[in-house]
Amino acid sequence: MSGRSGAVDKRRLILDAAITVFARQGFHHCRVSDVADQAGVAYGLVYHYFDSKEQMLNELFLERWQIMLDAIGEIDAKTDLTPRQKLREVAGFIIDSYRHEPDLMKVIIVEVTRAANSFGRLHLEKIREAYNRIAVIVEAARRDGTFKQDISSEFAAMCFYGAIEQLLSGWIFDLLPATEDEFERAKSLVVEAICGGLEVSPSSTPAVSG
Repeated sequence: MSGRSGAVDKRRLILDAAITVFARQGFHHCRVSDVADQAGVAYGLVYHYFDSKEQMLNELFLERWQIMLDAIGEIDAKTDLTPRQKLREVAGFIIDSYRHEPDLMKVIIVEVTRAANSFGRLHLEKIREAYNRIAVIVEAARRDGTFKQDISSEFAAMCFYGAIEQLLSGWIFDLLPATEDEFERAKSLVVEAICGGLEVSPSSTPAVSG
């Protein structure tokens, strides 16, 4: 049992080192030996657990992305929340993920989701799952009349996720102040910016069909 635990610990140690190296040097500019040095393990030991740095990046992305997908599913299952509140919780989860693990989120954004012509191409279906789950939340609001009918749920989901990704990029590239107050403020700003354009105005009157 202790041997298995040690193997898991070594594997985790190497993955954590990979996060630091990928975030600091960039995935394409680092070598497996850099990860070994950061982890404080022998070069050959890395290859005992991973075939390549590509496999490391794959595992880091799939692990974190699944956590996010599961979180979105759990949020959507909360029947006491409005669609706006659900989107606020999703935005909050993603922003908190960056706040607590900035290097990992930097790697995922820069090396995977924004790399649609290279590494990200391998994961387009997985990436689309996040859009689809957000679209489900939006579609429920379109059905109950709180969101506009003339904006598709797929387009709204892309806008929502795109706004959050740009926000994270602003922090990643030091274009925005990364303070606790800004993190909290951003959660509401993203939802207000997107939902403000989606929600039907209470004063609006239904269109009369000809």
